[in-house]
Amino acid sequence: MILLQTLWTFILGHAPLLRSPFFPVLFSLTVYLSFCLLFLLLDLLASRLVLVRRFKLQPQSSISWSSVWSCLVLTLYNHLIFIFPLTVLNWYLRPVHLPEEAPPLPRLLAQVLVCLLLFDFQSFIWHLLHHKVPWLYRNFHKLHHTYTSTWALTTEYSGAWETLSLAFFAAANPLLLGCHPLTEMAFFVLNIWLSVEDHCGYDLPWATHRLVPLGLYGGARHHDLHHLKSKYNFAPYFTHWDRLFGTLCTEA
Repeated sequence: MILLQTLWTFILGHAPLLRSPFFPVLFSLTVYLSFCLLFLLLDLLASRLVLVRRFKLQPQSSISWSSVWSCLVLTLYNHLIFIFPLTVLNWYLRPVHLPEEAPPLPRLLAQVLVCLLLFDFQSFIWHLLHHKVPWLYRNFHKLHHTYTSTWALTTEYSGAWETLSLAFFAAANPLLLGCHPLTEMAFFVLNIWLSVEDHCGYDLPWATHRLVPLGLYGGARHHDLHHLKSKYNFAPYFTHWDRLFGTLCTEA
Protein backbone atom coordinates (compact mmCIF):
# COMPACT_ATOMS: atom_id res chain seq x y z
CA MET A 1 0.00 0.00 0.00
CA ILE A 2 2.87 2.39 0.83
CA LEU A 3 4.54 1.69 -2.51
CA LEU A 4 1.25 2.20 -4.34
CA GLN A 5 0.67 5.51 -2.53
CA THR A 6 4.23 6.62 -3.34
CA LEU A 7 3.64 5.84 -7.02
CA TRP A 8 0.31 7.65 -7.06
CA THR A 9 1.80 10.70 -5.28
CA PHE A 10 4.52 10.81 -7.94
CA ILE A 11 1.90 10.62 -10.70
CA LEU A 12 -0.15 13.37 -9.03
CA GLY A 13 2.92 15.58 -9.34
CA HIS A 14 2.09 15.66 -13.05
CA ALA A 15 -1.58 16.58 -12.52
CA PRO A 16 -1.67 19.29 -15.24
CA LEU A 17 -0.62 16.68 -17.81
CA LEU A 18 -3.13 14.13 -16.48
CA ARG A 19 -5.91 16.71 -16.79
CA SER A 20 -4.91 17.66 -20.33
CA PRO A 21 -7.13 16.53 -23.23
CA PHE A 22 -3.91 15.41 -24.95
CA PHE A 23 -2.96 12.93 -22.20
CA PRO A 24 -5.07 9.87 -23.22
CA VAL A 25 -3.71 9.84 -26.78
CA LEU A 26 -0.12 10.59 -25.70
CA PHE A 27 -0.32 7.90 -23.02
CA SER A 28 -1.75 5.16 -25.27
CA LEU A 29 0.58 5.92 -28.17
CA THR A 30 3.68 6.10 -25.96
CA VAL A 31 2.89 2.83 -24.18
CA TYR A 32 1.90 1.07 -27.41
CA LEU A 33 4.93 2.14 -29.45
CA SER A 34 7.31 1.41 -26.55
CA PHE A 35 6.04 -2.17 -26.32
CA CYS A 36 6.16 -2.56 -30.11
CA LEU A 37 9.76 -1.33 -30.15
CA LEU A 38 10.85 -4.20 -27.90
CA PHE A 39 9.56 -6.77 -30.38
CA LEU A 40 10.81 -4.84 -33.41
CA LEU A 41 14.30 -5.10 -31.91
CA LEU A 42 13.74 -8.85 -31.62
CA ASP A 43 12.73 -8.89 -35.30
CA LEU A 44 16.02 -7.21 -36.21
CA LEU A 45 17.95 -9.78 -34.16
CA ALA A 46 15.93 -12.68 -35.59
CA SER A 47 17.12 -11.85 -39.10
CA ARG A 48 20.70 -12.39 -37.91
CA LEU A 49 20.57 -14.82 -34.98
CA VAL A 50 19.23 -18.39 -35.10
CA LEU A 51 18.89 -18.27 -31.29
CA VAL A 52 16.19 -15.61 -31.61
CA ARG A 53 14.65 -16.88 -34.86
CA ARG A 54 13.85 -20.28 -33.32
CA PHE A 55 11.21 -18.58 -31.15
CA LYS A 56 9.38 -17.09 -34.15
CA LEU A 57 5.99 -18.65 -34.78
CA GLN A 58 6.47 -18.29 -38.54
CA PRO A 59 10.27 -18.39 -39.05
CA GLN A 60 9.96 -17.97 -42.82
CA SER A 61 8.24 -14.60 -42.46
CA SER A 62 10.08 -11.28 -42.71
CA ILE A 63 9.22 -7.63 -42.14
CA SER A 64 9.90 -4.85 -44.62
CA TRP A 65 10.44 -1.17 -43.82
CA SER A 66 7.49 -0.32 -46.05
CA SER A 67 5.18 -2.47 -43.92
CA VAL A 68 6.55 -0.86 -40.75
CA TRP A 69 5.83 2.56 -42.22
CA SER A 70 2.37 1.52 -43.38
CA CYS A 71 1.40 0.25 -39.92
CA LEU A 72 2.80 3.34 -38.18
CA VAL A 73 0.97 5.74 -40.48
CA LEU A 74 -2.37 3.99 -40.01
CA THR A 75 -1.95 3.86 -36.21
CA LEU A 76 -1.11 7.58 -36.02
CA TYR A 77 -3.94 8.45 -38.42
CA ASN A 78 -6.54 6.56 -36.36
CA HIS A 79 -5.35 8.12 -33.10
CA LEU A 80 -5.18 11.69 -34.37
CA ILE A 81 -8.25 11.78 -36.62
CA PHE A 82 -10.67 9.57 -34.68
CA ILE A 83 -9.57 8.88 -31.10
CA PHE A 84 -8.24 12.35 -30.22
CA PRO A 85 -11.50 14.25 -30.99
CA LEU A 86 -13.44 11.76 -28.86
CA THR A 87 -11.02 12.11 -25.95
CA VAL A 88 -11.42 15.89 -26.15
CA LEU A 89 -15.20 15.48 -26.03
CA ASN A 90 -14.88 13.13 -23.05
CA TRP A 91 -12.53 15.61 -21.34
CA TYR A 92 -15.10 18.36 -21.84
CA LEU A 93 -18.10 16.31 -20.64
CA ARG A 94 -16.37 14.41 -17.82
CA PRO A 95 -13.69 16.43 -15.98
CA VAL A 96 -10.76 14.37 -14.68
CA HIS A 97 -11.02 13.57 -10.96
CA LEU A 98 -7.73 12.83 -9.19
CA PRO A 99 -8.19 11.65 -5.58
CA GLU A 100 -5.36 12.13 -3.12
CA GLU A 101 -5.25 8.53 -1.96
CA ALA A 102 -4.20 5.50 -4.00
CA PRO A 103 -6.58 2.51 -4.20
CA PRO A 104 -5.93 -0.53 -1.98
CA LEU A 105 -3.79 -3.08 -3.82
CA PRO A 106 -6.34 -5.95 -3.58
CA ARG A 107 -9.04 -3.72 -5.09
CA LEU A 108 -6.70 -2.55 -7.88
CA LEU A 109 -5.75 -6.12 -8.81
CA ALA A 110 -9.34 -7.38 -8.66
CA GLN A 111 -10.71 -4.54 -10.79
CA VAL A 112 -7.92 -4.88 -13.37
CA LEU A 113 -8.75 -8.59 -13.69
CA VAL A 114 -12.49 -7.91 -14.04
CA CYS A 115 -11.80 -5.21 -16.66
CA LEU A 116 -9.63 -7.68 -18.55
CA LEU A 117 -12.25 -10.43 -18.43
CA LEU A 118 -14.97 -8.02 -19.59
CA PHE A 119 -12.79 -6.78 -22.45
CA ASP A 120 -11.99 -10.35 -23.44
CA PHE A 121 -15.71 -11.20 -23.62
CA GLN A 122 -16.67 -8.01 -25.49
CA SER A 123 -13.85 -8.45 -27.99
CA PHE A 124 -14.72 -12.12 -28.50
CA ILE A 125 -18.35 -11.30 -29.39
CA TRP A 126 -17.29 -8.38 -31.61
CA HIS A 127 -14.64 -10.49 -33.32
CA LEU A 128 -16.92 -13.50 -33.82
CA LEU A 129 -19.65 -11.34 -35.39
CA HIS A 130 -17.17 -9.66 -37.73
CA HIS A 131 -16.08 -13.06 -39.02
CA LYS A 132 -19.49 -14.70 -39.20
CA VAL A 133 -21.23 -11.80 -40.98
CA PRO A 134 -19.55 -11.38 -44.41
CA TRP A 135 -20.59 -7.71 -44.75
CA LEU A 136 -19.00 -6.82 -41.40
CA TYR A 137 -15.81 -8.72 -42.25
CA ARG A 138 -15.51 -7.24 -45.72
CA ASN A 139 -16.11 -3.65 -44.67
CA PHE A 140 -14.59 -3.45 -41.20
CA HIS A 141 -12.30 -6.32 -40.21
CA LYS A 142 -10.64 -7.57 -43.39
CA LEU A 143 -7.96 -4.88 -43.20
CA HIS A 144 -6.63 -6.33 -39.94
CA HIS A 145 -6.11 -9.67 -41.72
CA THR A 146 -3.87 -8.15 -44.38
CA TYR A 147 -0.98 -9.85 -42.62
CA THR A 148 -1.24 -13.62 -42.12
CA SER A 149 2.01 -13.54 -40.15
CA THR A 150 1.66 -11.41 -37.03
CA TRP A 151 4.26 -8.94 -35.76
CA ALA A 152 4.01 -6.21 -33.16
CA LEU A 153 2.85 -3.24 -35.26
CA THR A 154 0.03 -5.25 -36.84
CA THR A 155 -1.73 -5.03 -33.45
CA GLU A 156 -3.39 -1.75 -34.46
CA TYR A 157 -3.39 -2.26 -38.20
CA SER A 158 -7.13 -1.82 -38.49
CA GLY A 159 -9.77 0.60 -39.70
CA ALA A 160 -11.44 3.37 -37.72
CA TRP A 161 -14.51 1.30 -36.73
CA GLU A 162 -12.44 -1.53 -35.26
CA THR A 163 -10.05 0.86 -33.50
CA LEU A 164 -12.90 2.88 -31.99
CA SER A 165 -14.92 -0.21 -30.99
CA LEU A 166 -12.08 -1.81 -29.06
CA ALA A 167 -11.03 1.54 -27.57
CA PHE A 168 -14.62 2.04 -26.39
CA PHE A 169 -14.67 -1.36 -24.65
CA ALA A 170 -11.33 -0.64 -22.97
CA ALA A 171 -12.41 2.83 -21.79
CA ALA A 172 -15.94 1.89 -20.72
CA ASN A 173 -15.09 -1.00 -18.40
CA PRO A 174 -13.12 0.98 -15.77
CA LEU A 175 -15.84 3.62 -15.89
CA LEU A 176 -18.58 1.03 -15.29
CA LEU A 177 -16.66 -0.40 -12.34
CA GLY A 178 -15.90 3.04 -10.87
CA CYS A 179 -12.16 2.40 -10.96
CA HIS A 180 -9.56 4.69 -9.44
CA PRO A 181 -7.48 6.53 -12.12
CA LEU A 182 -4.42 4.48 -11.11
CA THR A 183 -6.40 1.25 -11.61
CA GLU A 184 -7.55 2.56 -14.98
CA MET A 185 -3.96 3.29 -16.03
CA ALA A 186 -2.79 -0.12 -14.82
CA PHE A 187 -5.51 -1.83 -16.87
CA PHE A 188 -4.66 0.21 -19.98
CA VAL A 189 -0.95 -0.65 -19.71
CA LEU A 190 -1.67 -4.36 -19.18
CA ASN A 191 -4.26 -4.45 -21.97
CA ILE A 192 -1.91 -2.78 -24.44
CA TRP A 193 0.93 -5.13 -23.47
CA LEU A 194 -1.21 -8.24 -23.90
CA SER A 195 -2.52 -6.99 -27.26
CA VAL A 196 1.00 -6.36 -28.55
CA GLU A 197 2.22 -9.68 -27.15
CA ASP A 198 -0.70 -11.40 -28.93
CA HIS A 199 0.56 -10.06 -32.24
CA CYS A 200 4.32 -10.19 -31.58
CA GLY A 201 4.87 -13.36 -33.63
CA TYR A 202 7.06 -15.03 -30.96
CA ASP A 203 6.49 -17.94 -28.59
CA LEU A 204 8.91 -16.80 -25.87
CA PRO A 205 9.76 -18.80 -22.71
CA TRP A 206 8.37 -16.01 -20.48
CA ALA A 207 5.21 -15.40 -22.56
CA THR A 208 1.96 -14.88 -20.64
CA HIS A 209 0.38 -18.11 -21.91
CA ARG A 210 3.29 -20.03 -20.36
CA LEU A 211 2.77 -18.33 -17.00
CA VAL A 212 -1.00 -18.93 -16.79
CA PRO A 213 -1.69 -22.64 -16.03
CA LEU A 214 -4.15 -25.16 -17.49
CA GLY A 215 -4.22 -23.63 -20.96
CA LEU A 216 -6.54 -20.87 -19.75
CA TYR A 217 -4.67 -18.20 -21.69
CA GLY A 218 -4.08 -18.31 -25.44
CA GLY A 219 -1.39 -15.74 -26.12
CA ALA A 220 0.69 -15.18 -29.23
CA ARG A 221 0.51 -18.77 -30.53
CA HIS A 222 -3.28 -18.74 -30.13
CA HIS A 223 -3.72 -15.47 -32.04
CA ASP A 224 -1.14 -16.29 -34.71
CA LEU A 225 -3.20 -19.39 -35.51
CA HIS A 226 -6.23 -17.12 -35.90
CA HIS A 227 -4.43 -15.12 -38.57
CA LEU A 228 -3.53 -18.40 -40.31
CA LYS A 229 -6.95 -20.03 -39.82
CA SER A 230 -9.48 -17.24 -39.50
CA LYS A 231 -12.32 -19.58 -38.44
CA TYR A 232 -10.81 -20.16 -34.98
CA ASN A 233 -9.50 -18.41 -31.86
CA PHE A 234 -11.63 -15.27 -31.70
CA ALA A 235 -10.98 -14.33 -28.06
CA PRO A 236 -8.01 -11.98 -27.69
CA TYR A 237 -6.61 -13.41 -24.45
CA PHE A 238 -8.31 -16.25 -22.58
CA THR A 239 -9.44 -19.53 -24.11
CA HIS A 240 -12.71 -20.26 -22.27
CA TRP A 241 -15.03 -18.49 -24.75
CA ASP A 242 -13.50 -20.29 -27.73
CA ARG A 243 -13.83 -23.61 -25.86
CA LEU A 244 -17.50 -22.93 -25.12
CA PHE A 245 -18.28 -21.92 -28.71
CA GLY A 246 -16.22 -24.72 -30.28
CA THR A 247 -13.86 -22.30 -32.01
CA LEU A 248 -10.64 -23.17 -30.19
CA CYS A 249 -7.68 -24.30 -32.29
CA THR A 250 -4.33 -25.22 -30.67
CA GLU A 251 -2.38 -26.63 -33.64
CA ALA A 252 -1.61 -25.37 -37.14
